[in-house]
Amino acid sequence: MLYQWLYSFSDEFSALNVFRYITVRTFIAFFTAFFLCLIWGPYFIRRLREKHFGQSIREDGPQEHKKKAGTPTMGGGLILMSTLVPCLLWVDMTNAMVWATLLVTWGFGLIGYLDDYMKVSKRNSKGLSGKIRLAAEFLIAGGTIAILVQYFGLSTEVSLPFVKNVAIDLGWFYVAFGSLVIVGTANAVNLTDGLDGLAIVPVMISAGTLGLFAYIAGHFSISSYLQIPHVLGAGELAPVAATIVAASLGFLWFNAYPAQVFMGDVGSLSLGGFLGTMAVLTKNELLMAVLGGVFVVEALSVITQVASFKLTGKRVFKMAPIHHHFELKGLTETKIIVRFWIISLLLAVLSLATLKLR
Repeated sequence: MLYQWLYSFSDEFSALNVFRYITVRTFIAFFTAFFLCLIWGPYFIRRLREKHFGQSIREDGPQEHKKKAGTPTMGGGLILMSTLVPCLLWVDMTNAMVWATLLVTWGFGLIGYLDDYMKVSKRNSKGLSGKIRLAAEFLIAGGTIAILVQYFGLSTEVSLPFVKNVAIDLGWFYVAFGSLVIVGTANAVNLTDGLDGLAIVPVMISAGTLGLFAYIAGHFSISSYLQIPHVLGAGELAPVAATIVAASLGFLWFNAYPAQVFMGDVGSLSLGGFLGTMAVLTKNELLMAVLGGVFVVEALSVITQVASFKLTGKRVFKMAPIHHHFELKGLTETKIIVRFWIISLLLAVLSLATLKLR
């Protein structure tokens, strides 16, 4: 933790006193993560090519996606590496919430890595068994929440968005509920990751918004004024969120259409797990359905498609997730991507409005 070492000299050099402020460390962590991702990116992509870690394309997907076969995948590892270093440098690693967030993020990233590795080694798009993957995700998420509730005083109350001073205490049922939020968010992001840059920008927008919520929830005076739950220590999650936003921005440099690299499940599951964990720790579990509306719609389109086909033998969409439906309707890939970005930004503004609409 470089910042603590620097701050220890603040008595001799008063300028070093700035490192005590979360806002300063948030900005420094942001730029550290961004430039690390930008510097490491070319080497990382080259190594993926050398190892022949290319993307397998689903056989029933849009035909124009066939040309993307062989594009390096597992690029989410670049994001994780770019976030870890600035966290170690500029974040208080004695904070339990920081450890919990990193545990879920890296734990889900490991699951995604195993899934990706099985896909590239077998040269198909199947990967890890769905049941095994879900079981591992619920184990990591549930175990982390249970420890926070038992030993670190994580509240088991769920606040209602747009409503003042209304909360429901779920008791130990909160462990199951919080796990569902984390696992559901992770897999919704995973389903959204189907076009070049489609998932990464909504992730950045959501992470940035949750980072702001974390700072406000961790600040007693501001949270009291806005009448939102005060979460002791949550402010330290702001620089963590900044590293995710910055590393994702650096990744977008290489992932923008036409993509030089895909994030793979190692990226989508870890980033989705991060967002779900941030929603739980900042007590915005229900609001995540609004903030991550793009991810929710993508997931619901798959659920609707599968349920409809099993019950009636008919499909609601031309193809699921819904971004493929729009492709087959004739919209260009870039138009779909940018419109989803716009919707995600609008949902973030609506989510921020809840700070006052309570």
